[in-house]
Amino acid sequence: MIRLLLVDDQSLVRQGLKAMLSLEEDLEIVGTAENGEEAISLVETLQPDVILMDVRMPVMNGATATKIICDRYPQIKILVLSTYDDDKDVTDAIRAGAKGYLLKDMPSEELVNAIRAVNHGYAQLAPGLLERVINQQVPATPKREFPSQLPPGFAELTPRELEIAKLVAVGSTNQEIADQLYISQSTVKTHINSIFNRLNIKNRAQLAIYANSVFGSQN
Repeated sequence: MIRLLLVDDQSLVRQGLKAMLSLEEDLEIVGTAENGEEAISLVETLQPDVILMDVRMPVMNGATATKIICDRYPQIKILVLSTYDDDKDVTDAIRAGAKGYLLKDMPSEELVNAIRAVNHGYAQLAPGLLERVINQQVPATPKREFPSQLPPGFAELTPRELEIAKLVAVGSTNQEIADQLYISQSTVKTHINSIFNRLNIKNRAQLAIYANSVFGSQN
């Protein structure tokens, strides 16, 4: 059973989500909140597995609440569900620790499947969102040279891990990375898992955005 906390400032949205998701046998709605501050106060008591988090809310927005919850309760997965697909909203949410960012107009069955995927540790992004954020920040062709001053975490990466992080930042798939570096896909996966551990991040989307902030200024 996946325990869900629904966070949205609109009562009709909360009620609609609760009615829809309660129909699924493996989903249990353990609570609702109308802003980020209320969500934080409920988390310790309710101990949800997944939080559906709106972004733009009064009192405390979704990105701020996500950061606080992820820092305090790293085992809880947060999936943003928003009306807005603004690039800054997406970037702020992923950097805060959200496992995904989806839009409210998506089909209900896709939302249900996304909740299950996030609960199992997989990132979920609405079509095109990651590509838009990446394309805003980095050139199409990556360069192999690295900044002379690397931030904490990146300074501990091996040269190979830095290469892979930079390729992830421009949207390369594991197969594309393997082909470009002449290594196997399994080796790429091993390096990416090592990067996650060294940087204390949870998914590929976070790595892409974090790496963009390091390498994106190299033109």
